[in-house]
Amino acid sequence: MRVCQKCAKLGNEIQKPREKTERGISAPGQAGRAPRRHPRDVFDFMEGEGEIVDDFADRIRDARMKRGWEQKELALRIKEREILIKKIEKGDLIPEEDVRKKLETVLEIKLTDTAKADIGEAKGGRLTTTLGDVIKIKRGGR
Repeated sequence: MRVCQKCAKLGNEIQKPREKTERGISAPGQAGRAPRRHPRDVFDFMEGEGEIVDDFADRIRDARMKRGWEQKELALRIKEREILIKKIEKGDLIPEEDVRKKLETVLEIKLTDTAKADIGEAKGGRLTTTLGDVIKIKRGGR
C-alpha cells in the first residue's frame, strides 16, 4: 500500500518495494531465472483438446516403466527436471500443456479425453433428456 510521508511514520514497513531495472525485470540476479509454473485452474482445461484424464499419473508411470526408463532418463528425453516427473507421477502436479504434449510424444500415450469421444459413446448408449427436450415438452412440442 502506498501512503504519504505522514502516514508512513505511523506504521511498519513489511516489505520493501522491488527495484526495477531498465528492462522491467526486478532486482539483479533475477534475469536468469526461469518463470515459475503456476497451478492449473479450471480455465486451463477449456483449450479445446479436451481435459486431462484422471489417471494421468498411472499412465505416465506405466509407459515409462514399460520402456525400462528411470524418471531421470524420461526427464532428460523431454528436457525437463526430474523433480517435475516425480511430482507428476505421484499425482501432486497436473502437467502443463507443453509438458503434457512432450510426454505424449515421447511415451506414445494419450493423456486427454476429448468431448468428441464422449459424444460418440453416447450415440450407442441410452438416450437422456436434455434441457432443450424439457422446454419443447413444456411448450407443446414445437
